[in-house]
Amino acid sequence: MPAAGRIVFVTGGARSGKSTFAERRVAQEAARVGGGVTYLATAQAFDDEMTGRIARHRADRPAGWVTHEEPLTVPAALRAVTTPAALLDCLSLWVSNLMLAGHTDEAMLNAADDLLRAARERSGVTVLVTNEVGFGIVPDNALARRYRDLLGWVNQRAAAASDEAHLIVSGLPLRLK
Repeated sequence: MPAAGRIVFVTGGARSGKSTFAERRVAQEAARVGGGVTYLATAQAFDDEMTGRIARHRADRPAGWVTHEEPLTVPAALRAVTTPAALLDCLSLWVSNLMLAGHTDEAMLNAADDLLRAARERSGVTVLVTNEVGFGIVPDNALARRYRDLLGWVNQRAAAASDEAHLIVSGLPLRLK
């Protein structure tokens, strides 16, 4: 039976540097084991600005990395990864995508548990990127509060299951575990 996969959890606020940190971390792991990287992207383009962001992110990735864009069935996409290093960017958009697709809270938490099982079933490392949304004020509407709560619960599960966890603030990493 293959060794249990390692999970690296990376969180922080918007534009904190978490994706850059995660990309460096997954590249280090790939170099250590002599293998490639699969980048699982969850973003969807609903407007021109987001289309541009996604295009810039694609262009910035190293040429040898395999990219899979999967907004909803992320656990299955992770199970299909064959490279020793995988980067999922990000849990925040994935939870949003599931909410917009009409998933119940229970279904989303079950999907998060399935994702963490998929990461453990791999023999390589999986780096999970997510936004920390709990530092701000309580949102003024029910949908935003539901999103904040669900992402908080998903983040708690992912952080608890991780082998290492990092909080990125203003480009500076703080190792949590």
